Amino acid sequence: MKIAVIGTGYVGLVAGACLAETGNDVICADIDENKIARLSRGEVPIFEPGLEPLVEGNLASGRLRFTTDVAQAVQASEIIFIAVGTPPDEDGSADLQHVLGVAAAIGRAMNGGKIIITKSTVPVGTAARVRAAIEAETHHPVHVCSNPEFLKEGAAVEDFMKPDRVVLGVDSELAGKVLTELFSPFVRTGNAVLFMDVAAAEITKYAANAMLATRISFMNTLAHLCEAAGADVDMVRRGIGSDTRIGPAFLFPGVGYGGSCFPKDVKALIRTMKEEGIDASILEAVEAVNDAQKGLLFRRVIGRFGEDLKGRRFALWGLAFKPNTDDMREAPSLVTIPALLARGATVAAHDPAAMEAAKRVLGTSIEYFSNNYDVLEGADALIIHTEWLPYRRPDFPRIRDALKSPMVFDGRNLYRPERMRELGFEYYSVGRVAVRPGTV
Repeated sequence: MKIAVIGTGYVGLVAGACLAETGNDVICADIDENKIARLSRGEVPIFEPGLEPLVEGNLASGRLRFTTDVAQAVQASEIIFIAVGTPPDEDGSADLQHVLGVAAAIGRAMNGGKIIITKSTVPVGTAARVRAAIEAETHHPVHVCSNPEFLKEGAAVEDFMKPDRVVLGVDSELAGKVLTELFSPFVRTGNAVLFMDVAAAEITKYAANAMLATRISFMNTLAHLCEAAGADVDMVRRGIGSDTRIGPAFLFPGVGYGGSCFPKDVKALIRTMKEEGIDASILEAVEAVNDAQKGLLFRRVIGRFGEDLKGRRFALWGLAFKPNTDDMREAPSLVTIPALLARGATVAAHDPAAMEAAKRVLGTSIEYFSNNYDVLEGADALIIHTEWLPYRRPDFPRIRDALKSPMVFDGRNLYRPERMRELGFEYYSVGRVAVRPGTV
């Protein structure tokens, strides 16, 4: 099939590369000339495992092309995905100016009937607005559908190629047949293709992310109770996660969720519910818990060292909001670091992928090291924000010897408290009692 993907951000680039991989002729269009030039050379501007070889291979085969000519991409294609950003507006609602702008551009360029698919995360009712924007510019027939993405950063290629379900909101039998054929290579093992009305598909995306965010905030609230009661949150997590009605996913306590999806989508869903006169207090609580949780490690540091941190140096492992990505959007580290600096501390940081992205946000306010052990030298404590695999089984004696005092603030519960006590560490985690050497 001939496909255009408008927008070469995270979602659009993954979608375009994966659709090309299954034999389609894909044109990815974007107005950013520098990005398109880089992509045309096979240079992928984001860190996502498996994406770069996919782009390179399909460029070489001719199945994938990049252009700044949106009109040409529309005219050459029968199916057009809209995958531009929907950043949060000041009131928390999704900013649809880019989506509707692309819709109008599609309408002006149309040279025949097209199937338009909103891949961007958009609030319910957006498809109707997209249709209106297109039809205001053309007399050609148009089908407007919704195909929300459920890609996890760090596993996006795998998620697209082997989805646990494909959600398709369609407006006609014809669109349903075409999209069944388009997505059939991705569901050969029998995973579900869920057809529904367009509004239901739009709601499903927000509902899924809001549910996962709720589980995270719920566990972070339980973690505080566990600490107060002297319980181990990991045992509680296993206890409830083994209930088949609940399941084990997204029950890990930590320093809060971040990234490009959960914070934005929870805000947008709250806004949509309020516009419809629906009580959104459950999601407002989820958001409030998460905002407070992001400051947990800083509060732990202040509780241990006091308010004045002048002369203190802290080592940070992990800057990105999660492992296997360089995404710094809404990362908890962006709460901890400025708070430490404001109290007079200095910060040395390491991240396997997000150093350049962090520099664009933090500049030279902190020190960056290419080796995670080098950040430890002379530091008062180690603070862990991201659960990268290299941090999971480190050289503990090396950590202990490099730090001024063997102290770790672990925001991801990477280590067992009992083991840290045996190794001589003062160790603070989430939802578990703090340990100190020599204590029982």
